[in-house]
Amino acid sequence: MDYSLRMLDNADDIHPLFYGAPRSTEFRKLRKRIVRLAREAVDQYGMVDREGPRARWLVCLSGGKDSYTLLAVLHELQWRGMLPVDLLACNLDQGQPGFPATVLPEFLERMQVAHRIEYQDTYSIVVDKVPAGRTFCALCSRLRRGNLYRIAREEGCSAVVLGHHRDDILETFFMNLFHGGRLATMPPKLVNEEGDLFVYRPLAHVAEADCERFARAMNYPIIPCDLCGSQDGLQRQQVKQILDGWEANSPGRRQVMFRALMNARPSHLLDAQLFDFAGLSLGSVKSDQSLDAIPKLR
Repeated sequence: MDYSLRMLDNADDIHPLFYGAPRSTEFRKLRKRIVRLAREAVDQYGMVDREGPRARWLVCLSGGKDSYTLLAVLHELQWRGMLPVDLLACNLDQGQPGFPATVLPEFLERMQVAHRIEYQDTYSIVVDKVPAGRTFCALCSRLRRGNLYRIAREEGCSAVVLGHHRDDILETFFMNLFHGGRLATMPPKLVNEEGDLFVYRPLAHVAEADCERFARAMNYPIIPCDLCGSQDGLQRQQVKQILDGWEANSPGRRQVMFRALMNARPSHLLDAQLFDFAGLSLGSVKSDQSLDAIPKLR
């Protein structure tokens, strides 16, 4: 499939989210790469039913670099007719002290982006329920997810769209490996537990560093997560430091590991629920367990 995109920078050819974009060759390449990778993920994981009725997506906007990148890329694809869905940006103000409540509404109005701002004081619940010294992330995330699902239903959306990128997916894989005793991570597409909403991650193939460079180059008003960022010793930060060290010693290691998540071989693991080890017999080697099936690093 041809993923080539013409990136023109006159006001008639771009969405307002791209007004003022740097005109450097470096930025154009960055922008084109992110948009291409997002479009590939949308197609590869079947996020759009092109035969059914037009879908509506709830695009979750935290104010961080990743969610700004997600918002811009999805509107870029929609603007160019490559994403036949309606988009509704949503920020859930969770009542963290000092959260700049006017930043996102003003930005979204200025960028002509359809949006909904929802206030729910989950911060007080988290502080009350989580014992001193424990991290807030798990409960905070669960409360946020429940509210976003409710909003999606109220707005007639079929999917909740999140800004998790390649590095988030890798970090989650290693957190599950080190602390959960399982091989699992954030999938690019899943159905919620109630079975009535999709959850999509169109930035699944995009590197965190690219999101960082893009959002800062566009000068989007980034809001840090003070609630989570104020806590030291988080498992995710520990895993991130390990991955940073591997990447420093062997540039490109993250991408090699990410490709491994797309090249799983159940016959070369140990899960008897995924592969019928007991049913194997001599002379009947299945193609999945042949040596030729082991992927080579590209």
